[in-house]
Amino acid sequence: MKLPKRLQTPAFAVLVVATLAFAAYTGSPIGAVGFFLIFGVPYFLMHDLPTYATLGERIGKYVFLLACTMIFLFLITPILVIMPLSFNAEPYFTFTDGMLAFDSSAYSMRWYQDIFSFGMTNPDATGSAWWQDMWNNSVWIGAFRNSFFIAIMATLLATAFGTLAALGLSRPEMPFRTAITSLLISPMIVPLVITATGMFFFYAKKDFFPFFPDGLVNTYVGLILAHATLGIPFVIITVTATLTGFDQSLIRASQGLGASGFTTFRKVIMPLILPGMISGALFAFITSLDEVVAVIFLADVDQRTIPRQMFSGIREQISPTILAVATVLVLLSIALLTAVELLRRRTERLRGLSPG
Repeated sequence: MKLPKRLQTPAFAVLVVATLAFAAYTGSPIGAVGFFLIFGVPYFLMHDLPTYATLGERIGKYVFLLACTMIFLFLITPILVIMPLSFNAEPYFTFTDGMLAFDSSAYSMRWYQDIFSFGMTNPDATGSAWWQDMWNNSVWIGAFRNSFFIAIMATLLATAFGTLAALGLSRPEMPFRTAITSLLISPMIVPLVITATGMFFFYAKKDFFPFFPDGLVNTYVGLILAHATLGIPFVIITVTATLTGFDQSLIRASQGLGASGFTTFRKVIMPLILPGMISGALFAFITSLDEVVAVIFLADVDQRTIPRQMFSGIREQISPTILAVATVLVLLSIALLTAVELLRRRTERLRGLSPG
Protein backbone atom coordinates (compact mmCIF):
# COMPACT_ATOMS: atom_id res chain seq x y z
CA MET A 1 0.00 0.00 0.00
CA LYS A 2 1.33 3.43 -0.98
CA LEU A 3 0.18 6.90 -0.17
CA PRO A 4 -0.90 9.02 -3.16
CA LYS A 5 1.69 11.65 -4.04
CA ARG A 6 -0.64 14.50 -3.10
CA LEU A 7 -0.86 13.10 0.46
CA GLN A 8 2.81 12.32 1.04
CA THR A 9 3.96 15.84 1.95
CA PRO A 10 0.94 16.64 4.19
CA ALA A 11 1.35 13.29 5.97
CA PHE A 12 5.03 13.94 6.61
CA ALA A 13 4.23 17.48 7.86
CA VAL A 14 1.65 16.08 10.27
CA LEU A 15 4.19 13.55 11.52
CA VAL A 16 6.81 16.25 12.15
CA VAL A 17 4.33 18.54 13.94
CA ALA A 18 3.10 15.64 16.09
CA THR A 19 6.70 14.80 17.02
CA LEU A 20 7.38 18.42 18.00
CA ALA A 21 4.20 18.56 20.06
CA PHE A 22 5.12 15.30 21.81
CA ALA A 23 8.61 16.63 22.57
CA ALA A 24 7.22 19.90 23.96
CA TYR A 25 4.61 18.13 26.09
CA THR A 26 6.89 15.47 27.54
CA GLY A 27 10.15 17.42 27.54
CA SER A 28 11.96 14.29 26.40
CA PRO A 29 13.96 14.41 23.15
CA ILE A 30 14.59 10.66 23.37
CA GLY A 31 10.86 10.06 23.74
CA ALA A 32 10.25 12.25 20.68
CA VAL A 33 12.66 10.11 18.67
CA GLY A 34 10.82 6.99 19.81
CA PHE A 35 7.49 8.60 18.89
CA PHE A 36 8.84 9.41 15.43
CA LEU A 37 10.14 5.86 14.98
CA ILE A 38 6.89 4.23 16.04
CA PHE A 39 4.52 6.37 14.02
CA GLY A 40 6.91 7.06 11.20
CA VAL A 41 7.32 3.43 10.18
CA PRO A 42 3.84 3.19 8.60
CA TYR A 43 4.47 6.39 6.66
CA PHE A 44 7.75 5.19 5.22
CA LEU A 45 6.36 1.75 4.47
CA MET A 46 3.58 3.41 2.47
CA HIS A 47 5.98 5.85 0.85
CA ASP A 48 6.24 5.89 -2.91
CA LEU A 49 9.05 3.42 -3.57
CA PRO A 50 9.44 1.17 -6.61
CA THR A 51 7.93 -2.26 -6.18
CA TYR A 52 11.31 -3.81 -6.98
CA ALA A 53 13.04 -1.95 -4.11
CA THR A 54 14.84 -4.32 -1.79
CA LEU A 55 14.50 -4.38 1.98
CA GLY A 56 17.95 -2.81 2.33
CA GLU A 57 16.97 0.06 0.02
CA ARG A 58 13.80 0.68 2.00
CA ILE A 59 15.70 0.67 5.30
CA GLY A 60 18.38 2.93 3.83
CA LYS A 61 15.84 5.47 2.69
CA TYR A 62 14.09 5.25 6.04
CA VAL A 63 17.36 5.95 7.91
CA PHE A 64 18.22 8.79 5.52
CA LEU A 65 14.86 10.51 5.96
CA LEU A 66 15.01 9.92 9.70
CA ALA A 67 18.43 11.62 9.90
CA CYS A 68 17.17 14.55 7.79
CA THR A 69 14.15 14.88 10.07
CA MET A 70 16.27 14.91 13.20
CA ILE A 71 18.51 17.61 11.72
CA PHE A 72 15.42 19.60 10.76
CA LEU A 73 14.01 19.30 14.29
CA PHE A 74 17.36 20.34 15.76
CA LEU A 75 17.43 23.48 13.61
CA ILE A 76 13.78 24.50 13.82
CA THR A 77 13.01 23.78 17.49
CA PRO A 78 14.77 26.90 18.92
CA ILE A 79 12.71 29.04 16.54
CA LEU A 80 9.41 27.36 17.34
CA VAL A 81 9.96 27.51 21.11
CA ILE A 82 9.77 31.30 21.18
CA MET A 83 6.26 31.35 19.71
CA PRO A 84 4.36 29.84 22.67
CA LEU A 85 6.65 31.71 25.09
CA SER A 86 5.52 35.01 23.57
CA PHE A 87 2.03 34.26 24.96
CA ASN A 88 3.29 33.73 28.50
CA ALA A 89 1.20 35.68 31.02
CA GLU A 90 4.20 35.92 33.35
CA PRO A 91 7.32 38.01 32.61
CA TYR A 92 9.51 34.93 32.24
CA PHE A 93 11.43 33.35 29.40
CA THR A 94 10.50 29.83 30.52
CA PHE A 95 7.39 27.67 30.35
CA THR A 96 5.36 27.98 33.55
CA ASP A 97 3.44 25.12 35.11
CA GLY A 98 0.20 26.66 33.89
CA MET A 99 1.46 26.77 30.30
CA LEU A 100 2.55 23.14 30.43
CA ALA A 101 -0.90 22.25 31.80
CA PHE A 102 -2.54 24.29 29.00
CA ASP A 103 -4.27 26.53 31.53
CA SER A 104 -5.92 29.39 29.62
CA SER A 105 -5.08 31.87 32.39
CA ALA A 106 -1.37 31.19 31.85
CA TYR A 107 -1.55 32.61 28.32
CA SER A 108 -1.89 36.28 27.50
CA MET A 109 -1.54 38.80 24.66
CA ARG A 110 0.01 41.39 26.99
CA TRP A 111 3.41 41.32 25.30
CA TYR A 112 1.88 41.93 21.87
CA GLN A 113 -0.04 44.85 23.36
CA ASP A 114 3.22 46.08 24.84
CA ILE A 115 4.59 46.45 21.30
CA PHE A 116 2.09 49.25 20.72
CA SER A 117 2.11 50.86 24.17
CA PHE A 118 5.76 50.66 25.27
CA GLY A 119 7.16 54.21 25.37
CA MET A 120 3.83 55.99 24.99
CA THR A 121 3.41 59.14 27.05
CA ASN A 122 -0.30 58.50 27.71
CA PRO A 123 -1.28 54.83 27.26
CA ASP A 124 -4.74 55.54 28.70
CA ALA A 125 -5.67 57.90 25.87
CA THR A 126 -8.51 56.89 23.55
CA GLY A 127 -9.48 57.39 19.94
CA SER A 128 -7.27 59.40 17.62
CA ALA A 129 -5.18 60.67 20.53
CA TRP A 130 -4.16 57.09 21.36
CA TRP A 131 -3.24 56.33 17.75
CA GLN A 132 -1.23 59.53 17.43
CA ASP A 133 0.58 58.91 20.70
CA MET A 134 1.29 55.30 19.72
CA TRP A 135 2.62 56.25 16.26
CA ASN A 136 4.85 59.05 17.55
CA ASN A 137 6.08 57.72 20.89
CA SER A 138 5.89 53.90 20.95
CA VAL A 139 9.46 52.63 20.91
CA TRP A 140 8.65 49.43 19.05
CA ILE A 141 6.41 51.12 16.49
CA GLY A 142 9.21 53.59 15.80
CA ALA A 143 11.62 50.67 15.35
CA PHE A 144 9.20 48.95 12.96
CA ARG A 145 8.75 52.20 11.03
CA ASN A 146 12.51 52.72 10.70
CA SER A 147 13.16 49.08 9.76
CA PHE A 148 10.59 48.95 6.99
CA PHE A 149 11.52 52.36 5.59
CA ILE A 150 15.23 51.51 5.48
CA ALA A 151 14.58 47.97 4.19
CA ILE A 152 12.28 49.13 1.38
CA MET A 153 14.62 51.88 0.19
CA ALA A 154 17.69 49.63 0.46
CA THR A 155 15.86 46.86 -1.43
CA LEU A 156 15.01 49.20 -4.30
CA LEU A 157 18.64 50.33 -4.60
CA ALA A 158 20.02 46.80 -4.24
CA THR A 159 17.61 45.44 -6.85
CA ALA A 160 18.43 48.17 -9.37
CA PHE A 161 22.22 48.03 -8.99
CA GLY A 162 22.35 44.25 -8.56
CA THR A 163 20.30 43.67 -11.71
CA LEU A 164 22.51 46.01 -13.75
CA ALA A 165 25.62 44.26 -12.43
CA ALA A 166 24.21 40.82 -13.21
CA LEU A 167 23.29 41.86 -16.75
CA GLY A 168 26.81 43.12 -17.33
CA LEU A 169 28.45 40.05 -15.81
CA SER A 170 26.29 37.76 -17.96
CA ARG A 171 27.77 39.17 -21.17
CA PRO A 172 30.36 36.76 -22.60
CA GLU A 173 32.63 39.62 -23.68
CA MET A 174 32.78 41.09 -20.16
CA PRO A 175 36.48 41.20 -19.10
CA PHE A 176 37.59 40.04 -15.66
CA ARG A 177 34.14 38.64 -14.88
CA THR A 178 35.38 36.33 -12.12
CA ALA A 179 37.33 39.05 -10.33
CA ILE A 180 34.48 41.56 -10.56
CA THR A 181 31.94 39.00 -9.36
CA SER A 182 34.12 38.13 -6.39
CA LEU A 183 34.44 41.81 -5.53
CA LEU A 184 30.71 42.47 -5.78
CA ILE A 185 29.69 39.52 -3.60
CA SER A 186 32.46 40.16 -1.05
CA PRO A 187 29.97 41.65 1.50
CA MET A 188 28.60 38.10 1.85
CA ILE A 189 32.07 36.68 2.49
CA VAL A 190 33.89 39.30 4.55
CA PRO A 191 32.94 39.22 8.26
CA LEU A 192 30.19 41.72 8.87
CA VAL A 193 32.08 43.45 11.69
CA ILE A 194 34.91 44.29 9.29
CA THR A 195 32.48 45.54 6.64
CA ALA A 196 30.59 47.68 9.17
CA THR A 197 33.85 49.10 10.54
CA GLY A 198 34.98 50.06 7.04
CA MET A 199 31.61 51.67 6.34
CA PHE A 200 31.83 53.66 9.57
CA PHE A 201 35.26 55.14 8.79
CA PHE A 202 34.25 55.88 5.20
CA TYR A 203 30.88 57.44 6.03
CA ALA A 204 32.36 59.41 8.94
CA LYS A 205 34.57 61.52 6.63
CA LYS A 206 33.48 65.12 6.89
CA ASP A 207 33.19 67.32 3.78
CA PHE A 208 33.57 64.18 1.62
CA PHE A 209 29.88 64.03 0.76
CA PRO A 210 28.57 67.28 -0.82
CA PHE A 211 25.14 67.35 0.83
CA PHE A 212 26.27 65.91 4.17
CA PRO A 213 29.08 68.05 5.64
CA ASP A 214 29.10 65.95 8.83
CA GLY A 215 29.30 62.64 6.95
CA LEU A 216 26.73 59.88 6.56
CA VAL A 217 27.03 58.40 10.05
CA ASN A 218 23.82 58.75 12.09
CA THR A 219 21.75 59.42 8.96
CA TYR A 220 19.08 57.46 7.16
CA VAL A 221 20.99 57.82 3.88
CA GLY A 222 24.06 56.13 5.38
CA LEU A 223 21.99 53.23 6.71
CA ILE A 224 20.14 52.79 3.42
CA LEU A 225 23.40 52.73 1.45
CA ALA A 226 24.96 50.29 3.92
CA HIS A 227 21.98 47.92 3.78
CA ALA A 228 21.86 48.19 -0.02
CA THR A 229 25.53 47.21 -0.13
CA LEU A 230 24.78 44.12 1.94
CA GLY A 231 21.76 43.21 -0.24
CA ILE A 232 23.33 43.65 -3.69
CA PRO A 233 25.17 40.27 -3.63
CA PHE A 234 21.87 38.40 -3.19
CA VAL A 235 20.36 40.17 -6.19
CA ILE A 236 23.44 39.49 -8.30
CA ILE A 237 23.40 35.79 -7.48
CA THR A 238 19.67 35.25 -8.11
CA VAL A 239 19.55 37.31 -11.32
CA THR A 240 22.74 35.69 -12.62
CA ALA A 241 21.21 32.26 -11.97
CA THR A 242 18.10 33.34 -13.90
CA LEU A 243 20.27 34.52 -16.81
CA THR A 244 21.98 31.13 -17.06
CA GLY A 245 21.24 29.83 -20.53
CA PHE A 246 19.73 33.16 -21.59
CA ASP A 247 19.61 33.37 -25.40
CA GLN A 248 21.60 36.47 -26.34
CA SER A 249 20.16 36.30 -29.85
CA LEU A 250 16.90 37.66 -28.42
CA ILE A 251 18.69 40.91 -27.62
CA ARG A 252 20.26 41.11 -31.06
CA ALA A 253 16.89 40.39 -32.68
CA SER A 254 15.27 43.16 -30.69
CA GLN A 255 17.99 45.63 -31.60
CA GLY A 256 17.76 44.54 -35.23
CA LEU A 257 14.07 45.43 -35.22
CA GLY A 258 14.91 48.96 -34.09
CA ALA A 259 14.19 48.71 -30.37
CA SER A 260 16.19 50.93 -28.04
CA GLY A 261 18.20 49.55 -25.17
CA PHE A 262 15.54 50.50 -22.63
CA THR A 263 12.77 48.96 -24.75
CA THR A 264 14.81 45.77 -25.16
CA PHE A 265 15.30 45.53 -21.42
CA ARG A 266 11.64 46.28 -20.61
CA LYS A 267 10.01 43.98 -23.17
CA VAL A 268 12.55 41.21 -23.74
CA ILE A 269 14.96 40.85 -20.82
CA MET A 270 12.90 41.93 -17.82
CA PRO A 271 9.97 39.48 -18.30
CA LEU A 272 12.46 36.59 -18.28
CA ILE A 273 14.52 37.71 -15.29
CA LEU A 274 11.67 39.17 -13.23
CA PRO A 275 11.35 36.09 -10.94
CA GLY A 276 15.07 36.30 -10.18
CA MET A 277 14.82 40.03 -9.52
CA ILE A 278 11.92 39.56 -7.11
CA SER A 279 13.68 36.69 -5.34
CA GLY A 280 16.83 38.77 -4.93
CA ALA A 281 14.77 41.71 -3.72
CA LEU A 282 13.10 39.53 -1.07
CA PHE A 283 16.47 38.26 0.15
CA ALA A 284 17.81 41.83 0.24
CA PHE A 285 14.72 42.90 2.19
CA ILE A 286 15.14 40.12 4.75
CA THR A 287 18.86 40.91 5.07
CA SER A 288 18.12 44.57 5.75
CA LEU A 289 15.30 43.75 8.16
CA ASP A 290 17.54 41.44 10.22
CA GLU A 291 20.73 43.53 10.12
CA VAL A 292 22.02 44.74 13.48
CA VAL A 293 25.83 45.07 13.25
CA ALA A 294 25.83 47.87 10.68
CA VAL A 295 23.08 49.64 12.60
CA ILE A 296 25.14 49.56 15.80
CA PHE A 297 28.06 51.22 13.96
CA LEU A 298 26.14 53.71 11.82
CA ALA A 299 22.81 54.54 13.47
CA ASP A 300 21.78 57.06 16.08
CA VAL A 301 18.85 56.65 18.47
CA ASP A 302 16.58 58.18 15.83
CA GLN A 303 17.43 55.41 13.34
CA ARG A 304 16.98 52.53 15.79
CA THR A 305 15.61 49.47 13.96
CA ILE A 306 13.86 46.33 15.21
CA PRO A 307 17.03 44.19 15.67
CA ARG A 308 18.79 47.13 17.35
CA GLN A 309 15.85 47.63 19.70
CA MET A 310 15.80 43.90 20.50
CA PHE A 311 19.53 43.99 21.21
CA SER A 312 19.06 46.97 23.50
CA GLY A 313 16.10 45.30 25.19
CA ILE A 314 18.13 42.21 26.00
CA ARG A 315 20.91 44.32 27.54
CA GLU A 316 18.85 46.98 29.30
CA GLN A 317 15.38 45.64 30.05
CA ILE A 318 14.66 41.94 29.60
CA SER A 319 11.02 41.56 28.64
CA PRO A 320 9.02 38.89 26.78
CA THR A 321 8.01 41.67 24.39
CA ILE A 322 11.20 40.70 22.57
CA LEU A 323 9.71 37.23 22.04
CA ALA A 324 6.52 38.74 20.63
CA VAL A 325 8.52 40.86 18.17
CA ALA A 326 10.65 37.83 17.27
CA THR A 327 7.49 35.83 16.55
CA VAL A 328 6.24 38.55 14.21
CA LEU A 329 9.59 38.57 12.39
CA VAL A 330 9.60 34.78 12.08
CA LEU A 331 6.11 34.79 10.55
CA LEU A 332 7.15 37.57 8.17
CA SER A 333 10.27 35.63 7.14
CA ILE A 334 8.19 32.49 6.53
CA ALA A 335 5.83 34.47 4.30
CA LEU A 336 8.72 35.97 2.32
CA LEU A 337 10.49 32.63 1.92
CA THR A 338 7.21 31.07 0.76
CA ALA A 339 7.01 33.78 -1.88
CA VAL A 340 10.59 33.00 -2.94
CA GLU A 341 9.75 29.30 -3.30
CA LEU A 342 6.66 30.07 -5.38
CA LEU A 343 8.75 32.31 -7.62
CA ARG A 344 11.37 29.59 -7.99
CA ARG A 345 8.74 27.11 -9.12
CA ARG A 346 7.30 29.66 -11.52
CA THR A 347 10.77 30.22 -12.98
CA GLU A 348 11.23 26.49 -13.50
CA ARG A 349 7.88 26.27 -15.28
CA LEU A 350 8.73 29.22 -17.52
CA ARG A 351 12.06 27.63 -18.44
CA GLY A 352 10.50 24.22 -18.99
CA LEU A 353 12.38 22.56 -16.13
CA SER A 354 9.22 21.32 -14.44
CA PRO A 355 5.72 20.41 -15.63
CA GLY A 356 3.17 23.21 -15.63
